[in-house]
Amino acid sequence: MKKFNTRTLAKIAVLGAVAFVIMLLEFPLPFVPSFYKLDFSETAVLIGGFALGWLPAVCIEALKIVLNLLFTGSTTAYVGELANFLIGCSFVVPAAVIYGKNKSRSTAVKGLLAGGLCMIVVGALMNGLVLLPAYSYFYHMPMEVLIGMGSALIPAIQDRLTFVLFATVPFNLVKAVLVSVLTMLLYKRVSPLLHR
Repeated sequence: MKKFNTRTLAKIAVLGAVAFVIMLLEFPLPFVPSFYKLDFSETAVLIGGFALGWLPAVCIEALKIVLNLLFTGSTTAYVGELANFLIGCSFVVPAAVIYGKNKSRSTAVKGLLAGGLCMIVVGALMNGLVLLPAYSYFYHMPMEVLIGMGSALIPAIQDRLTFVLFATVPFNLVKAVLVSVLTMLLYKRVSPLLHR
């Protein structure tokens, strides 16, 4: 991992700003409740993690969230931002660590698979144990209402566990696949700029 010299800090700042701008282009998916929105900002964070290491990736992830809070504020009582940071880190850190050990295409794929799996597991646990109850608490919305939003789309959703299994897990799976494909397509084109 490169030292945090001025050049590395500048790259972190640029990638954090790029990730923030990409984050603004979020959109809902038709098969999950509308408060789950997909964006491709993790692509910029992964590119930074592959080029600079896992700790700069965490810094890029944090900068993205801070910029989002400064420019757009929070509509989720900070629950969404905390989730985005922690679940994003669970994706990019394993991917960057694995890729950093042997920088090859096959290692990148292994890193993205491991990171995607971590994101799915961490996302499921956090949503089931922390995030859904926090949304319910801060918005004074009974858990049954949140579950009802899910069951309106997917009848199999009947409780918190099935919400996580049939909404959270598929959402994070789709995100992991799309972001991984985009990262694989872009990294080699962008990496020469980051290795100067």
